[in-house]
Formats: sequence, structure tokens, C-alpha cells
Amino acid sequence: MVMMMRGSKNGLLLIVSGPAGSGKTTVCNRLAEKFAPEVERVVTSTTRAPREGERHGVDYFFFSEEEFNELIRKGQFYEHAKVHTYRYGTLKKAILDKLESEIDLILSIDVQGAASVREATRGDPELAPRVKTVFIVPENLDQIRRRLKRRGLDDEAEIERRLKTAERELAGRNEFNHQFVSGDREEDFRRLCEIYREEKSRLSD
Repeated sequence: MVMMMRGSKNGLLLIVSGPAGSGKTTVCNRLAEKFAPEVERVVTSTTRAPREGERHGVDYFFFSEEEFNELIRKGQFYEHAKVHTYRYGTLKKAILDKLESEIDLILSIDVQGAASVREATRGDPELAPRVKTVFIVPENLDQIRRRLKRRGLDDEAEIERRLKTAERELAGRNEFNHQFVSGDREEDFRRLCEIYREEKSRLSD
């Protein structure tokens, strides 16, 4: 179930998506740091366990399956979905108040979640122009495989699952407002900064 957001007269929501291993989380974190305090990263929710060094409310909101289901029942999520073996979602409170306070948000999210947000906001005349989407396109599946192995967080079976998901996700990349082929980290960061500045300029016109 996807929850609709109320309209906002202020703030840009830039949604960055791409297959696992595309580097979306890294570039989103860097953009939020570069343009702080005007830009903040949206903290999403998950049922997976925290990885080493991750903190609740900073990297993710970590919930048990039971807690996650209760939040769904109460209508607290803007969008939620099962990705691979875990559930992920975006709490409404993590977005709405920030946008109305003239704070821009950047959201790193899987392709399925990005599609849900895009669909939910399409019919909102105030909000739709302020939601822009970016797809980071890998050079090829081997690039994703190398990055996932270098990250060292997934076993071979999980990597293969993620690669199969990536093949499906690539088919929908033309649904996004922007897309670019991933290069090195600096190049990807530069491209994302350009897109952010471009969309802010359009809102100001």
C-alpha cells in the first residue's frame, strides 16, 4: 500500500535509484554533506539487521518484522516494499515536515520504491513538480558484480540474486527524469550535483 503525500510549496525531493552496487548511497550522502544544511538525506526504514557501524535513525530506521507491520497498519509509510529478503520503506514523517520547512531532500532508494513514489505523486499538482528522479546506470552487470564483491557484504548467492534483479530494473530506467552511466565516484558525484543544481534552478524560475 502506498500512502499519498500532501502537497508542499517548498523544497525539492530528489530521488536517486539504480541497481544494488550502483553507488547511489555514496553519492547521495556526499551531496547531502556538500549542500548542508539546505539538503538532508532521507533516512529510510528496513527490517534487516544493522551492519557494523550503522546507527538507528542515522543510517536507517531499523525495525523488526512485527514493528514494520504495525507501522504499515497505522499508515505511517509513504511507500514500502520487499526487496530481496528484507522489507524497506519511507516514513511519511521523514519527508513531509522537511519539505514544508524549505529543506531539500535526497532519497537513495531501490527501483521498486522509486516507482511507488513516482506513481503516488503523479496526480498531485503541487508536489509532482518538486519530485525528480535519477537513475544511475551501470556500465554492465560485471561492474555491479565487481562492486558488490569489493563491498564484501553479500555472499555469492545474494550477489547472483541482486544481479538478476538488476537486469529487471534496467528495463525501467527510461521512466526516470534523469539517467547517467556510472563512471568513477568523482564523476558520478559531479553528475548528481549538476542535476541537483539544474532542478533547483527550474524551481526558482
